Amino acid sequence: MLRVSEQTHRSKGGFETRAIHAGYEPDAATGSVIPPIYATSTYKQDGVGGLRGGYEYSRSANPTRTALEGNIAALEEGERGFAFASGLAAEDTVIRALCRPGDHVVLPDDAYGGTFRLFDKVATQWGLRHDPAPASDLDAVRAAIRPGETRLVWVETPTNPLLNIGDIEAIASVAHDAGALLVVDNTFATPYLQTPLTLGADVVLHSTTKYAGGHSDVVGGAVVVRDLEIAEQVAFHQNAMGAVAGPFDAWLVLRGLKTLGVRMDRHCDNAERVVEHLTRHEAVSHVYYPGLPEHPGHDVAARQMKRFGGIVSFQVAGGEQHAVDVCGRAEVFTLGESLGGVESLIEHPGRMTHASVAGTPLEVPGDLIRLSVGIETIDDLLGDLDRALG
Repeated sequence: MLRVSEQTHRSKGGFETRAIHAGYEPDAATGSVIPPIYATSTYKQDGVGGLRGGYEYSRSANPTRTALEGNIAALEEGERGFAFASGLAAEDTVIRALCRPGDHVVLPDDAYGGTFRLFDKVATQWGLRHDPAPASDLDAVRAAIRPGETRLVWVETPTNPLLNIGDIEAIASVAHDAGALLVVDNTFATPYLQTPLTLGADVVLHSTTKYAGGHSDVVGGAVVVRDLEIAEQVAFHQNAMGAVAGPFDAWLVLRGLKTLGVRMDRHCDNAERVVEHLTRHEAVSHVYYPGLPEHPGHDVAARQMKRFGGIVSFQVAGGEQHAVDVCGRAEVFTLGESLGGVESLIEHPGRMTHASVAGTPLEVPGDLIRLSVGIETIDDLLGDLDRALG
């Protein structure tokens, strides 16, 4: 098993090869090709301070978690990865590691509701300030930066739930010119479709609950960085704050990552068919998907993404109540929060995942529906949408 101090995650080959092999060598004693679940809290030391492989206590490091951290670092083409108990735990650790009271952060103006709540209701109590700016508008991002005060520019691309696109390379340049770091939430795109660190981002975040795990059976988060000095700061706070991924959760995410490439291809295939169907449906007033040529971020997405993802949002004719009714009538699409699992999900962002931003500049349209398009038979998905839309 890897030494925690090494995290030798770089594996040769393409994405799918790295997804299967990076972060772990077959066990020397047994030849096991899959990392064991190290369900242990502590480790026998060979004398005081004599650690075996760098392990002393599982909050600080656990071999199963080390394998996951090495694997996701390889997929994101970063220097070091970190696994957490949830996506928000990952975000909170990044905030505490990289910001100080009085610092300022630029957020997307349609950020995930949980992210906004963390900044607006928690981090502000710690003295952190924030302003929203559309990630798709480079001039607006530049204008939102406070010279000498802005520590982080925080970007989701595609955003949740309106699927706006930010130009990672251009935003990185603007952030760095102002002395700020660029943090990219890559949950929607995944490293299979987009690698922000190669485009200039400093930190990449994931809710591994979503596509990384891929089976709606685990809650987790991850951070990958490209600078070793930042890595040391995150590592210290990961250990000091302690919101780490448990060994079984780490094992589930690592298992999910092995099939990420093939799953994302199917998610994208199905999403493209769903988009084609919805754009022709008389009950649908607008479809949000970066793969559409008329999407304002289409050209940027085509340049920085391999494909356009498995999330589709749309507005319905008839207003908010009709949107709520459509969500309730779906059958193959399960009414539920979260996204990125093999099963298709439908939700009403205004009353579910984004209820926390109601009444703020980040409020989403009441007639908006978000789909996480799964990998089921496409005809079943299209038929279900037709029945739900009435």
